[in-house]
Amino acid sequence: MGVIGVQLVVTMVMASIIQKITPHYSFARWLLCNGSLQWYQHPTEEQLQVLAGKQQKAKSKRERKYNGHIESKPLTVPKDINLHLEAKSITEMDTRVLHYFPEYQWLVDFTVCATVVYVITEAYYSLTHPHNEMNISIVWSLLVLTFVFKVLFSLTTHYFKVEEGGERSVCITFGCFFFVKAMAILIVTENYLEFGLETGFANFSGGAMQFLEKQGLQSQGPVSKLTFKMSLAILCGFIGALLTFPGLRLAQMHLDALNLAKEKLTQTRQNYLSLTFIMTLLHVNFLSPLIMVLLWVKPITKDYIMNPPLGKESIPLMSESTYDSLRLWIIIALCVLRLALIRQHLQAYLNLAQKSIEQMKKEAGRIGTKDLQKMVARVFYYLCVIALQYVAPVIMLLHTTLLLKTLGHHSWGLLSEPSYMSPKEITEASNSVKSSTLVANESKKLTVAQITMALDGLQNVFTPLLFRGFLSFLTWWIAACLFSTSLFGLFYHQYLTIA
Repeated sequence: MGVIGVQLVVTMVMASIIQKITPHYSFARWLLCNGSLQWYQHPTEEQLQVLAGKQQKAKSKRERKYNGHIESKPLTVPKDINLHLEAKSITEMDTRVLHYFPEYQWLVDFTVCATVVYVITEAYYSLTHPHNEMNISIVWSLLVLTFVFKVLFSLTTHYFKVEEGGERSVCITFGCFFFVKAMAILIVTENYLEFGLETGFANFSGGAMQFLEKQGLQSQGPVSKLTFKMSLAILCGFIGALLTFPGLRLAQMHLDALNLAKEKLTQTRQNYLSLTFIMTLLHVNFLSPLIMVLLWVKPITKDYIMNPPLGKESIPLMSESTYDSLRLWIIIALCVLRLALIRQHLQAYLNLAQKSIEQMKKEAGRIGTKDLQKMVARVFYYLCVIALQYVAPVIMLLHTTLLLKTLGHHSWGLLSEPSYMSPKEITEASNSVKSSTLVANESKKLTVAQITMALDGLQNVFTPLLFRGFLSFLTWWIAACLFSTSLFGLFYHQYLTIA
């Protein structure tokens, strides 16, 4: 296999763009600093003293003497103070103080470049149909998934470092819950959940045994089915733990975004249709993981769409390859919708500063000026953490789907036939490779022929059927985790929190 030509040029150009251009023109920075997001500044101590009616001259703290020692007491203000926060647009200077801004900028910009590489590579493959070139977009997508897991793992470890609070317990509980759920799902027959895991694993085991036999080794297979499914369940539990707080945060942002849209709807009757359309998109966006989950449930979607009951006869509306392509397009469209609504959700999060002040005004007592400032400031300082929790799962879903299309040999065309090889065709291809290897041996190229035979033998082990089953299940599982956690978060914020 050769990795040369157009793909290498595209990779080098994108690497140069990442290194030279993105530090100056960043898509991630533009999402935050284009003027559409408003954040709230915390009031100064002087402003709070004026509002509280307690102006002091030069002292910022009151002092009291006890036993000859001076004790500093922080200033406090009434909680029902008439305070209105000042809103301003986010600038590039403001982003320098945001936590996790470098990680957010790198992940989003690298994802954009990787997606562009994928689109160009797909266009190149559709025009030239190369047979002996490695698809380099696979490497880019794998790197994107690596960075996503790294960022989510880094965010999750912060919850484990907090001694007080129940964040650590929540992560462990959801991780164990998703582990048990994954084991239960892996038992379900493929008559209901159509992943192709059984077919893919059987093809993988058969190809691995043939490969080991050609190398002169006797084996019953690389791993047993129980070990394979147990390892997959452990991976699913780990992914579920990483997606716990992103799902819970999404539920809160969804409710806040709906309330924000309702407030605009009551204030401006002129934009009634547009705001109603936005609210509809918000609901579709929240339910998008459920839609993705149902795409693999055969009795609900595939069987009904391909063979709908029309009178006495059932006429198939589409072939299996068409349905597989349609499923890919639906997932990508829902991922694009979620990315398109990122500003509405981030603005709903930033409005929590003003919301917390309004909630504070309903309480009795006093609050320290430092505590009040921290309550307002931390909302903005953790903006990139919230943005990563919103964006990272979508990026994970998007590039898992792209890998499913490429490694599973699906097609983008809704009317085209599948391009992946069946197990019979794979066996015939391996026989042809074996005969060509014998010819190479006859031409005194023994070493090159052995290497070629080993590489082609690995291709017969890691077949499109294996990747199709594994990546289909992984895509489905990510969507299922997101919907489960966001649904629990919706129930928690609606019914369990004290208003």
